[in-house]
Amino acid sequence: MFRWAIIFAVIALVASLLGFGGVAGLSKQFAVILLVVAAILAIIGFFSRGRH
Repeated sequence: MFRWAIIFAVIALVASLLGFGGVAGLSKQFAVILLVVAAILAIIGFFSRGRH
């Protein structure tokens, strides 16, 4: 998931440099959503491993 967040962040950066504001904004939103979901899953996985 972190890989996809980084990919979308790079797409957003390249799109903004080329002047594609809509694509850049959408890619940034996807990157943020994926980063938050990945962080939540990583935290849940970290705490669930300690219980077994």
